[in-house]
Amino acid sequence: MTDKVDCDIRQSVDRISSQMRRDYGESLRELNLYVGQDNLLARLWQGDGIMQMQLCEHLNCEPPTITNMVKSLEQNGFITRKRDERDARVMRIFLTDTGKDLEKPVELRWKRQQEKLLHSILPEERLLLRRILKQMESNLL
Repeated sequence: MTDKVDCDIRQSVDRISSQMRRDYGESLRELNLYVGQDNLLARLWQGDGIMQMQLCEHLNCEPPTITNMVKSLEQNGFITRKRDERDARVMRIFLTDTGKDLEKPVELRWKRQQEKLLHSILPEERLLLRRILKQMESNLL
């Protein structure tokens, strides 16, 4: 019986993850964004003018992944790259006004996704769920 329960848990987590990514991806496309780009922008909303390597560290992504995201976001007019004033070898990434204006719409989509996911789950159940998911995450890391 344990094998069946364990398999059901893994399959449910997989289905939830896949469906969330699909739903969230669709909602981001309305803003001309893709999943992952929202996290890059969120880091810049905390303070822009950072280097790509700092984004790699923050997002735990490989440099080519960040390079592709930065190029796409720059082509869409959400960010711009500028040479560092003190070290011309360094490029810094800044939000454009259009990129800054995305903060509220992206936050709204995050909130909607969260509400959809947790709808009808009681507060005490959410606490238990959070603890269990944190443990599962720890098991994998």
